[in-house]
Amino acid sequence: MQHPNAVNRLDRLPISRFHKITLLGVAFAYFFEFADINSFATTAPKLIGLWGVTVDQVAYVTSLSFVGMFIGSVVAGAIADRWGRKKTLIRTTLFFGFFSFAATFSWDIVSLGVFRVLTSAGLAAMTVVAVIYISEIYPSAVRGKFQAYAIVIGICGTPATNLIASVVVPINDWSWRLVYLWGALGILLVFFTRHLKESPRWHESRGDFAAAEAVLTEIETQVAAEKGPLPEPAPPVDEERPTKAPLRLLMQRKYLAPTLLLTVLWVTQTIGFFGYSSWAPTLLAKEGFSVEKSVFYVALTTVGAPLGSYLAALVTDRFERKWCLVAFGTVIALCGLLYGLTFNPVLIIVFGFLVNLFERGYTALAYAYSPELFDTRSRALGTGISYGLGRLSNAAGPLIIAALYNRSGYQSVFYFIAGSWILGAVALAIFGPRTRLARQAARTPDRAPA
Repeated sequence: MQHPNAVNRLDRLPISRFHKITLLGVAFAYFFEFADINSFATTAPKLIGLWGVTVDQVAYVTSLSFVGMFIGSVVAGAIADRWGRKKTLIRTTLFFGFFSFAATFSWDIVSLGVFRVLTSAGLAAMTVVAVIYISEIYPSAVRGKFQAYAIVIGICGTPATNLIASVVVPINDWSWRLVYLWGALGILLVFFTRHLKESPRWHESRGDFAAAEAVLTEIETQVAAEKGPLPEPAPPVDEERPTKAPLRLLMQRKYLAPTLLLTVLWVTQTIGFFGYSSWAPTLLAKEGFSVEKSVFYVALTTVGAPLGSYLAALVTDRFERKWCLVAFGTVIALCGLLYGLTFNPVLIIVFGFLVNLFERGYTALAYAYSPELFDTRSRALGTGISYGLGRLSNAAGPLIIAALYNRSGYQSVFYFIAGSWILGAVALAIFGPRTRLARQAARTPDRAPA
């Protein structure tokens, strides 16, 4: 059966206003995902004094939030295949925005924990869909760059939230609630709805070739009106109509290896990043820094995050993504360890800045790398499962960190975090497939579609 040739037709499009508006829409969703994801970390030090919350209770709320992320990631893969990439992106963003708003009315740590679990489910679901959406909409030769550009803008939500928290949390006993109200503004993504197009590759993967053709024609018309006549795409190939991807599909050898590798990648990234970002304010406060200083120091370190995403944009399509991930992960391990070995405020800010810089670059690279290891049929399922298992792993991470802190002290936490990053770098170095040759082939006009 002949299909509309979505891959080749999208790949030969020049970057245009359509791509830039799409970038802004996804970046807006990312902004409030990153803005909201550390909300609990920035308010936990206040709640320790206000509600008598213990370190163990902070650990339980954080752990359960990652269970919510796992559920959201797995569900996202299924509903993105059922509803489409665009609809799922909008609905998951509305979901996490609603429950972040609900968190402003929390009356104790239990109610706040419930709202954070539901918010986290929406955050992870949105992330999975956004990664897939960019992978399928942008030309393969530059999709890594635009994935990173979206995060460059989106990641600004992290320092924005931390700086806002550093100002509003100390004001009085209720002002910490404004942090969650800020995170709820992601619901404004609805204003981008009419500018985002459904993925024609998703329509094509379902055998809905008429819908795929309609979307492709609309996109091509917009681009041609701005850029002039378009080059001819490579010809389509005959394919059997694809069927629904069942969970057992990932047990096939073709899909099992990348699923396992990406699970390791996301497990180590999750424990390594959230072990650092979720705990840094609380641990600094426990080590004698005031709540105001601990939140402010962490806010300063997160300024490096947008620069890290921009660094990823510079290297992601020029070099092999696998080796970029290995290099970034190793640097994060070293800087994170040095962060944990000093109590000098200047060095805390410097090493924390470097951790945030390279970690956000790592995440941007991983968002581009992950969906490339799957075909269209398995992409949502494989990306969602591996990302979700990574997030689920951190249900144990905070409990391990709390136990390490209580038994062995502050610095042992950072030895554990550094070890997680090194494990991920080694796994990628040994088992990670290369994807650069496939991306280079996308630049060849007479290639056959993958």
